[in-house]
Amino acid sequence: MRTRSKICGLSNTNDIQVAVNAGVDALGFVFYPPSPRNVDLNLAKTLIQSVPGFVSTVALVVNEQNKVIDQILKQTQVNYLQFHGDESGETCRQFGVNYIKAIRVNDQTNFAAIQEEFYDAKLLLLDAYVEGIPGGTGQKFDWSLIGQLEKPWALAGGLTPENVKYAIEQVHPFAVDVSGGVEQSVLIAGKKGVKDPQKIIQFLQQVKAT
Repeated sequence: MRTRSKICGLSNTNDIQVAVNAGVDALGFVFYPPSPRNVDLNLAKTLIQSVPGFVSTVALVVNEQNKVIDQILKQTQVNYLQFHGDESGETCRQFGVNYIKAIRVNDQTNFAAIQEEFYDAKLLLLDAYVEGIPGGTGQKFDWSLIGQLEKPWALAGGLTPENVKYAIEQVHPFAVDVSGGVEQSVLIAGKKGVKDPQKIIQFLQQVKAT
């Protein structure tokens, strides 16, 4: 089975074009103001309009107000919502669009209960649990904690071009998700989110080679 790929935290059209040309399956856009990768609605609309067909677009939100999510959907027409907060299954499905639920994994994670609550999620995204931070930490978690999952799931957290092939071989996810692992090491205008073209290409080459 081919492993799918998603690059998250996009903030400019050049990075989008590099990722698309390299064969990415999905692109994520962060709508969470405290995040250094946050994009405002006007910029996001422009970025998402530049994404060609057959490449999925994903809006990442964290415990956001319904009216804000409605506005994101109306203005950007993204393909998926990705919920990274404490949202319930009922909250996730009320918008009537396909959704992804991020799960911050630790030794208390109840995978059976999660699958029951988010039964209609198109994908579960497994990320590292870091107290007080909803995601995007770039930290790897203990993969041995991953329980039995019948639903498709994506591996996130600490992935890089150097370790993604090993990660896929070890835990066999349906998809992999990366953000910080393909970024430039320096901040641009005090913000994260600017990707390194070579890292994007190398990451996706490693995914395809597995």
